[in-house]
Amino acid sequence: MPVWLLALLFAALVLYTDDYVIAGVLPEIAEDLGVSQAQAGQLVTVFSVTVALAAPVAGVGLAGLDRRRVFGVSLAVFVAANVLAALTPSYGVLVVLRVVAALAAAATTPSLFAVAAARAPEGRTGRYIAVVALGVTGSIAAGVPIGTWVGGALGWRATFALMAVLGVAAAALILATLERAEQDGPPPSLPEQLRVLVAPAVSLGLAANALFMTGSMMLMTYLAPFTVALSGADTTARGALFALSGLAGMVGIWAGGLAADRWGPDRALATGVGAFLAAMAALAVLWELRPVPVWTMGAVSALLGAAAFFTSPAIQARLHALAGPVAPQALALNTSGTYLGVAGGGAVGGVLLAAFGPGALPFASAGFGVCALLSLALAVRVDRRGRVEVA
Repeated sequence: MPVWLLALLFAALVLYTDDYVIAGVLPEIAEDLGVSQAQAGQLVTVFSVTVALAAPVAGVGLAGLDRRRVFGVSLAVFVAANVLAALTPSYGVLVVLRVVAALAAAATTPSLFAVAAARAPEGRTGRYIAVVALGVTGSIAAGVPIGTWVGGALGWRATFALMAVLGVAAAALILATLERAEQDGPPPSLPEQLRVLVAPAVSLGLAANALFMTGSMMLMTYLAPFTVALSGADTTARGALFALSGLAGMVGIWAGGLAADRWGPDRALATGVGAFLAAMAALAVLWELRPVPVWTMGAVSALLGAAAFFTSPAIQARLHALAGPVAPQALALNTSGTYLGVAGGGAVGGVLLAAFGPGALPFASAGFGVCALLSLALAVRVDRRGRVEVA
């Protein structure tokens, strides 16, 4: 495995950790800055929404620039935003700095996957994407807990300082290991880029990812209240279930990369969504049998975590193959859809939880999964050639 690929993995770990790491120290931020915890929580929301909105714009606007230079500049901005965040006494300024850090992440994150896919040997695209995608689950399994522990021991400002240090390390690793690529000439014109991105084979695939993320993150977001209502699980048991889901997600990402290379992205995607629907069916059955022992949730939580992330390498490998020279822009749109799906899952799940209780969540999540599967099937049907031609 090339060292530059590990550098991209580390950068992904840092950027995704930065989005969620302050969730563990929100009470301390709220108390120190004199705001409510709900207001402090918007620091996470504004980061996610900014990435969702800015990633496609950055993908188009930065097309044609050397990726190595993009990484260096955007990570420098990321470091500066976190240093200033560690020093500011103002909540309003902190919100602005979170937007700046998110803009840097929006410029960087899709390019990490695009570079991995573009430089992967033939037949290993899915695996190279999967390596970078491990940064997503790694941020949940390791990055966020470590950042939370640092904030609890040294104060919330130390969490931002830690992210700045990690940003410096990520930039140094990428610049030291990633060789400058030969330029392929100017990127396609803006109308040509848009033509490819709105082509049914691409746009329906993007829609499938957003729908699937909404469904999977809906249940993941409210896994705690669901398990409490299902089995009366205490905090220790819930923590174990989340850890199991995170570890299974890491296995699922790697398995998804292997499957995308061996079976092709379309079959791998169908398998991942099918496994997710099986997990939702199992949760619906357990709900009808409640109360049940908390250990019965173990296998289902593992299946949920693995299935939720299994599809990530496949969807990105598929977009990279379809979009050709416009692949970085397509992956930027995919990043946007992922963040919107996460936000949508939390919002829709919250409404359903308040209106109908936890038992409605598996059915709603499954509904989004079915819609994702139908969108994917239609995307495959409208372009059986597997490629969008770029003039």
